[in-house]
Amino acid sequence: VLMTTAKSKPVPTTNRLRHHTSAMLSQMGRRAMRSGAMIRSAATMRRDMSTRRSLDPITVTESAAERIKELLNGENGRDAIGIQLGTKKRGCNGLSYTLNYAFEKPKNSEEVDAHGIKVFIEPMALMNVVGTTMHWEETEMSSEFTFKNPNSKGECGCGESFNV
Repeated sequence: VLMTTAKSKPVPTTNRLRHHTSAMLSQMGRRAMRSGAMIRSAATMRRDMSTRRSLDPITVTESAAERIKELLNGENGRDAIGIQLGTKKRGCNGLSYTLNYAFEKPKNSEEVDAHGIKVFIEPMALMNVVGTTMHWEETEMSSEFTFKNPNSKGECGCGESFNV
């Protein structure tokens, strides 16, 4: 059995191919070392990938976590293990955030542990909220959770809905 390389030279696919490939890689490694290039091992790359996967899809500020704790300790949320964050199609701009008590871990949801509370993100909402910062704000006129969403392309005037 023959294999063709980029220069169209037939190369046998036997032990000679393995030796040839090993010699080529060794030579490439020596060149890279001489040029000061950094070579990363497969183990290092796997470790980096697992670190990337462990990043939380949303950030919950301390003030938001404190308010969620208050809600969970209230009458309606006594048996809840956290809150569930989702999005629904409504409002003048397309999507709106939903927050509900989670009395058990919702199926297929993404779990975020922050400042001693758990936020479960609905699977259908995940792509709309990745990178979002959830904050609790109190002003003279209102007290509300606010969401800074980098995916949002626009919001309605009252801030109740957004589009991506």
